[in-house]
Amino acid sequence: MARQEQVLLLEPQHELKFRGPFSDVVTTNLKLANPTERNVCFKVKTTAPRRYCVRPNSGIIDAGTSINVSVMLQPFDYDPNEKNKHKFMVQSMLAPPDMTDMEGVWKEAKPEELMDSKLRCVFEMPTENEKMHDMDSNKMSSNLLKSESSSLPSKTISSTLDDGEVKKIMEECKRLQMEAQRLREENKQIREDDGLRMRKSNLISSQHSSAILKKDEGLSARSAALYILFFLVGVIVAKLVL
Repeated sequence: MARQEQVLLLEPQHELKFRGPFSDVVTTNLKLANPTERNVCFKVKTTAPRRYCVRPNSGIIDAGTSINVSVMLQPFDYDPNEKNKHKFMVQSMLAPPDMTDMEGVWKEAKPEELMDSKLRCVFEMPTENEKMHDMDSNKMSSNLLKSESSSLPSKTISSTLDDGEVKKIMEECKRLQMEAQRLREENKQIREDDGLRMRKSNLISSQHSSAILKKDEGLSARSAALYILFFLVGVIVAKLVL
């Protein structure tokens, strides 16, 4: 018995195009639409599973809905002389009304219940003119964003905030200003206290040094007086002896 005709609507229908350069991941989208009144199970398979990442690669599409499948080609060294033979297949079948195990349904499905569509992969490399155009477009977009950001008035930015947010910001600024003023006053008081302590310490040190100096001067005067007294006694004794 021949297989059923595919009930899903694929977009694109025949080719998945990937545009280089292929130095980074290149993504293309595959749209699967279910126009029927029943849920449809689907699987997306490829002949080169290591070269592609497909999300989602299986699932259920509810009746009358659609799903976007991202097909991500992994980076590789592109060779224009090498013909691409990669292909994709979208396999589907009508979901049973009482389905609880999707993998079990796939295993038990009969060949005539399965539907499939095949797509081939096409690689496209941009020409030099297209590369220059893309670079110029990206540069113009970047410059436009910078100019718009720099020319945006502050009033426009502030208008994006409601009155409550502006009030909160103003109160926070006022609180920070008061806190900064308090810290400045405390710092000033600490400096004054440190200066007073230093002056007291210097005064006590100078008084102590003066007392020691006076004591030393007193001792020196006494010693000089004793020397003079001994000298005079010696002179007197010498005269008496003579």
